[in-house]
Amino acid sequence: MAFTLLGFVALVGLYVATACALVLWPANTESPKNAGAEVQAWVLSNGVHTDYVFPVRSAAVDWLQHFPLKDFKAPPPDAEFIAIGWGDREFYLDTPTWADLTASRAFGALAGGNRALLHVSYLRRNQLGQGAYSLPLTQAQYAQLAAYVRAALPSGKATPIAGAHYDAQDAFYEAEGGYNLFETCNTWTGRGLRQAGVTVSRWTPFDFTVTWHMQPARP
Repeated sequence: MAFTLLGFVALVGLYVATACALVLWPANTESPKNAGAEVQAWVLSNGVHTDYVFPVRSAAVDWLQHFPLKDFKAPPPDAEFIAIGWGDREFYLDTPTWADLTASRAFGALAGGNRALLHVSYLRRNQLGQGAYSLPLTQAQYAQLAAYVRAALPSGKATPIAGAHYDAQDAFYEAEGGYNLFETCNTWTGRGLRQAGVTVSRWTPFDFTVTWHMQPARP
């Protein structure tokens, strides 16, 4: 029993150490920060989970065409931004607040086997505060990142989960893939950033591995 516990602790330590080490060896280091930025976006972190935050409308994409307001209970009519995150289906739907978190749900998500969902919220500017990190993008980078998000929709179609909401301005959608220890909400966020040419860690299982090379910002 002691050897089993010791082995588990060692594996957890290796997992965390690898993630931390790769922060110091980021991808896309040749990309000049803030150079030629044409779209201002953000990464939003709650300390555990990260979302992309994009303008609702831009030359590259109108997110209302993909996530129509009819899928939401009462989204703010003056929303300027859309927050999009990917995660474990059961965890998303059964853990609306941290008070609902249980050890079995956490381990169930990490063990894998559950389908993924996208969580989408329409937000006002004043709802973006603590936990926001500046993500200045060129038009080409933004188009790449938007395409990455759309690719998470099965067959490119946004299918809402009926009755699934945390509040009046969010909705859940079916998504490609499944969550596990090596494919977390943050690895999904980080992969999109790497593909778009943003400087970010080569592996991002934790929120800080996504935001380490970004600047905190108040939109």
